[in-house]
Amino acid sequence: MRNRRAVLAAIAGAASLALTVSACGGETSEAGSEGGTIGVALPTRASERWLTDGKSVVEDLRDKGYKTELVYGDDDPKAQVSQVEKLIKQGVDALIIAAIDNKSLNGALRQAAEAGIPVISYDRLILGTKNVDYYVSFDNEQVGRLQALHIIDELGLEDGKGPFNIELFAGSPDDNNTKYFFDGAMHLLQPYLDSEQLVVRSGQTELDEITTLRWDGPTAQKRMNGLLDETYRTETVDAVLSPYDGISIGILSALKSHGYGTAGEPLPVITGQDAELASVKSIIAGEQSQTVYKDLRQLAGVAADMADDILNDKTPELNNRRSYNNGVKAVPAYLLQPMSVDKTNYEYLLVASGYYTEAELK
Repeated sequence: MRNRRAVLAAIAGAASLALTVSACGGETSEAGSEGGTIGVALPTRASERWLTDGKSVVEDLRDKGYKTELVYGDDDPKAQVSQVEKLIKQGVDALIIAAIDNKSLNGALRQAAEAGIPVISYDRLILGTKNVDYYVSFDNEQVGRLQALHIIDELGLEDGKGPFNIELFAGSPDDNNTKYFFDGAMHLLQPYLDSEQLVVRSGQTELDEITTLRWDGPTAQKRMNGLLDETYRTETVDAVLSPYDGISIGILSALKSHGYGTAGEPLPVITGQDAELASVKSIIAGEQSQTVYKDLRQLAGVAADMADDILNDKTPELNNRRSYNNGVKAVPAYLLQPMSVDKTNYEYLLVASGYYTEAELK
């Protein structure tokens, strides 16, 4: 086994998870047995989903007998680079990283490779380096397709209805997933744009025109306000392609401030992603229309299994070896399937599965 300072060994009476502030400004988990230490570097604490990811990954690794060092970069790429370098110097046995910026970690990952530390790219593919061993995520183009399908169904585009006005939003330009989400959605929406059943009145249809740095809701709100002021004084927005729930909330705030959400001016169809609590409540209330549910418990479990396999000299389970090329190599991947959630199925998908309780959604 590579770089193990301790061998997996059973210890009577599993210890409970203890969290303390680590030297990297994150959290250290003490496991009930000694299987080594795994560094987990996540992008931000400002998003509910990444807090869920952190908790789930730590718990799954603890259950396998590992200690963890969990750090959050708080949307600062330089801070995340520093955190990862500290984890490498500490001698962690493996790294699980969801990058803030898809290329800023390349120097740090070179250090990891020199130290013999395997790297799992978590949900966001790290680009431009050979020093990424595996990738775990969801089918990211399918995320975009599910968002597009919801718009198509809600507007009745397959039945020939239209024309409708739509505006397009995309995620952060430094996140590799942004392009996959957008491409998946546009693959289905483009024919309706070509036929003019859908019209982007702002004219902003290229990816570099519609990105939202750091997936920031207030940034999306500001852009939506500008679109409404400049383009929709005499027109109505019928749909907004939004890639993420936090962005959707910002878009909703702008729309409401312009009089949408009333009997005379209903809200447009608005998509989302991550099934964050505020957005699920918004869906139940009839505001946001849809979100894409990605069971983060499953993603964390796959990442923990993969790390455990690597550190025990086993080949991790994979289901995609070629689709995710980071510009240097095709990174072997395991992809999970996302699901579309709206007012008709949230109880089955989110409550029955235990992702949320009924009380949490009230």
